[in-house]
Amino acid sequence: MPSNDLMTDANTPTERVLEFPDNRLLIDLCGAYDAHLAAVEKALDVQIVRRGNHVSILGDRDAAGQAEGVLNTLYARLEGGRAVEQADVDSLLRMGDSEKGTGIRSGDQLEMPIPGGIEIQTRKKRVEPRTMAQKAYVQSLFDNELAFGIGPAGTGKTYLAVAVGVSMFIGGHVDKIILSRPAVEAGEKLGYLPGDMKDKVDPYMQPLYDALNDFLPGKQLAKLLEEKRIEIAPLAFMRGRTLSNAYVVLDEAQNATTMQMKMFLTRLGNNSRMVITGDRTQIDLPRGVPSGLADAERLLNAIPKISFNYFTSKDVVRHPLVAAIIEAYEADTGTS
Repeated sequence: MPSNDLMTDANTPTERVLEFPDNRLLIDLCGAYDAHLAAVEKALDVQIVRRGNHVSILGDRDAAGQAEGVLNTLYARLEGGRAVEQADVDSLLRMGDSEKGTGIRSGDQLEMPIPGGIEIQTRKKRVEPRTMAQKAYVQSLFDNELAFGIGPAGTGKTYLAVAVGVSMFIGGHVDKIILSRPAVEAGEKLGYLPGDMKDKVDPYMQPLYDALNDFLPGKQLAKLLEEKRIEIAPLAFMRGRTLSNAYVVLDEAQNATTMQMKMFLTRLGNNSRMVITGDRTQIDLPRGVPSGLADAERLLNAIPKISFNYFTSKDVVRHPLVAAIIEAYEADTGTS
């Protein structure tokens, strides 16, 4: 959208006035109670005032210019029929911050991190990668029979992997989805939990159920689970199986031992795809037991058609505080 840059000195306050012709889209751009505008104000230290279909940005020249680029980019996204959520705003602000001095100029429309229109269609929603690392990850899930997603919590490793699995399943590319995790005890002992084995194990699997519930209607999911066309099981239950015509995800792979990882990887059967996700900073294995994820990185990174995709705190799509927390721990050399 055109702007009116009233002052040009880099060290003096600047006002940029943007015009957005579609008031309905402008409401979505601003967010509930102007939450999206508030996020841009806080991140870039500018003041944003909305008057009718005009938005004024006040601040130093570079910050105002970057705010203009963010708002123009988000508005273009809305014009393309895509929704704007808080995570999209946060992601774009982090991307702009990480790329200062590498081609993003004041006032430019930023390139949203989904060029090429990568989308994952599920029964309940359309899912899009929000960062360049997520885009590369999703592309690798479609392109490779075995893919690794490695990085901190909140970067969408598991969520996107399950979304791609659901998309491939409803598209008829695979006959079943198999989701697994190591049932490693991190505090409370399994044996102390109430109920039978399923009751004891299900709390460890809950994040996988949560992801599936985001993509499939409840009744359909229940039916698929009952028919075992979707399976959720601990890693130990994979032994002895050959997983053919399936989309297979191993989550929290940093808690698999070397032998468990080898066992799981060798389950791969014909017409199947396998995704391994993990966070090297959250290993819950007993002291002295090496992580199978680290060994897999070392041994498999030169094999063609196996992709390794890495995420950082810049790719966190949860609450912005999650990214700040991760960065704080990474900066603490005693914790890293």
